[in-house]
Amino acid sequence: MASSGWPDDLTELPGVGRYTADAVGTFAFGRDVLPVDVNIGRVLERTGAEFGAGAAQALFDLGATICLARVPRCDSCPLAARCPSRGRRYEPARKQGPLAGSFRERRAIALRAVAAGSRVDDAEAVESLARDGLVEVDGEAVRLPA
Repeated sequence: MASSGWPDDLTELPGVGRYTADAVGTFAFGRDVLPVDVNIGRVLERTGAEFGAGAAQALFDLGATICLARVPRCDSCPLAARCPSRGRRYEPARKQGPLAGSFRERRAIALRAVAAGSRVDDAEAVESLARDGLVEVDGEAVRLPA
């Protein structure tokens, strides 16, 4: 354990994976580790460049708004001049299934009902939302987190 009471490796905490541990380590504790999410991973893969933790927020934003998954906006990218992937288009990594009738749709319906203060009859969807911290369950009551 670190002196502040937090473990040195935050993945020792329940439900904390590598990305979350690195993000908390970087932004909360000032650790020199780059948290790699899908957006940062895409920028790293396409540019072949290496970045330190100080570039994390800029890389999040770059990957989310400029270096998009299928059609990157290379003309707006500050890294375009030295990017070996400049101008390329990409096929989706995987095709997402239809929303209609899916568990994703059931979760969305349940979450909208909770937000509206309505009763939710889909226990499986509520349980899933609770596991993800999107709702709180107290006996029969289901509500948005405080």
